[in-house]
Amino acid sequence: MIKKIQILPEYISNKIAAGEVVQRPESVVKELMENALDAGATLVELYIKDAGKSLIQVTDDGFGMSEDDARDSILRHATSKITTFEDLEKIRTFGFRGEALSSIAAVSKLEIKTEQRDEDLGTIIRVEEEHQIIVDKGSFAKGTSVVVKNLFYNTPARRNFLKSNATELKHVTDTFKKFALSYPEIGFKFVNDDDVIYDLAPADLDERLSILFSDNINDALVEVKEVTDYLNITGYVSKPTFLRRSKGDQYLFINKRAVSSKIINHAVFTAYENILEKGEYPFFVLFLELDPAKVDINVHPSKLEVKFDDENGIYTFVQAVVRKSLGSYDLVPTMTFNTPNDEGEKLGFNKGNRVSQQDFADRPDYGSGGYSSRAYREESKAPNYSDDDIDLLFSSLNTEIKQNAPATPVEHPFREKQQIEVYHESSSGENDKQDAHDSSFIVLLHNKYILAQIKSGLMIIDAHVAHERILYEKALKSFNANIPFSQQLLFAQRVKLDPGDYALTKELYPHLIKLGFEINFMSKNNIEISGVPSDVNIGSEIDTLREILSEFKKNQIEKDLEIRDNVAKSYSCKAAIKAGDKISEREMKLLVDQLFATSMPYVCPHGRPIVIKIPLLELDRRFGRT
Repeated sequence: MIKKIQILPEYISNKIAAGEVVQRPESVVKELMENALDAGATLVELYIKDAGKSLIQVTDDGFGMSEDDARDSILRHATSKITTFEDLEKIRTFGFRGEALSSIAAVSKLEIKTEQRDEDLGTIIRVEEEHQIIVDKGSFAKGTSVVVKNLFYNTPARRNFLKSNATELKHVTDTFKKFALSYPEIGFKFVNDDDVIYDLAPADLDERLSILFSDNINDALVEVKEVTDYLNITGYVSKPTFLRRSKGDQYLFINKRAVSSKIINHAVFTAYENILEKGEYPFFVLFLELDPAKVDINVHPSKLEVKFDDENGIYTFVQAVVRKSLGSYDLVPTMTFNTPNDEGEKLGFNKGNRVSQQDFADRPDYGSGGYSSRAYREESKAPNYSDDDIDLLFSSLNTEIKQNAPATPVEHPFREKQQIEVYHESSSGENDKQDAHDSSFIVLLHNKYILAQIKSGLMIIDAHVAHERILYEKALKSFNANIPFSQQLLFAQRVKLDPGDYALTKELYPHLIKLGFEINFMSKNNIEISGVPSDVNIGSEIDTLREILSEFKKNQIEKDLEIRDNVAKSYSCKAAIKAGDKISEREMKLLVDQLFATSMPYVCPHGRPIVIKIPLLELDRRFGRT
């Protein structure tokens, strides 16, 4: 009988195993730099040639190795990081599998020079061909230097799958950046083909960020910091003015290890809510510290993927902290006219400034407060208006004033019923001592926009999308609270739906009832509405429900929304006041109060801006007062 199952020779099995660890030059760089940091290095130097295909050298000033340890280091499953199974529950080092050097040696020509700090002589080990290991003694720099030559020289098929030098260099550079960010207190040097790419002295994270990315990067970032007994999170996320088109600008570190986590990425993205458009990604550098027993990094030999024991808790925590951090900045866009070139004035928007949590000086305050600021649209997406556009804007107002100007003065010269309504409340009590410009002031313009006085000038609020934001968050709270409130109709409304809408209403009924709808399903696609949410106007029950169904179907086609989010957005869009609806002074003030009590008062659920500001200085300049 012929024996078919054979035990593979070690050199073949090593090459197969190497494929899991060493996929490209970047993989070698990652493993060698991790070993250097585990060895207690204070300076790590990386030298490559031909994008790492012909040479990779990593030198450190760490502890170094004895001759015996150096010999064993190239053996498979040889490691100094763990000794027992229980050690896997408390891993604090990068390496622990004992596969890196043996895998690298299997697909390259490897040389290790190492000398311990308290020894006069060091050890040099060369692995030239399979089973050919040369060991010698010599005097070397303290620490360890690992040289990898001719990567994949003995596996030509894999070498042929490598990308261009530019692509491989980009991967190496990205990995180098991750280590430089994770350990700003350590010096790093990176040389490619005799060109010094980075020479980084020990620094703090802010300085390291400015060197690796740009000098003014910190102006575009929001600090994130939250320390708890279970989980700590620190780092930075970008302001909405610094959104990127690349997925590669998200840096996540778990216990200082660079990892990839779709859960945390999604938590950060959702914290920006509708600020992000399709294809946009926030820049972030985040460090999470937690008990190693609560996270599994032994998912794959590359150790880039992780699993958490409480994924929902981690997700909620990260999302809440990032959202809170964004809320520490007043990111309302401010309209300013500037002259960037000879084409004339352009209308631009400023960047946000940090504000204290209870600083409401630059917002209209008509109620008990409790406001919180969030984020606004990307600066580069804001439209620019020419001189003609500006003149058209102001001339339209001037025309109305001229056409309707009375022959004699009247008591209320600005109260034009069809176009503009002005409400001015006189100060009383302590406010009598203040100037007139400190009194409350609120305006409804064209039954669309609310104009309100703030400390720095004028705030303009789109009434419809403001109400939409309020209703959206109210809907989400109703889903979570599961305590619906419905206003009962004096006479139930019966309507016949087409079969598709009838089936959709049945599907959405568990969510509609939480919003406050009370619907009875009858035969032949008929339904009876006996109750509606308190925000739905009496008399518009049927139209509102039809519009919600229509909007839901539209969102299903155009956007990939979770069903509850889709229902909330559809409801808020169709139940909100419409452009042209007249609202009273009290309703406007209540709307403003409720808007700034939401978690994201500056964009509607669909991403449209709600609020902009015009500084008083800008108005003064337009009227020739400066």
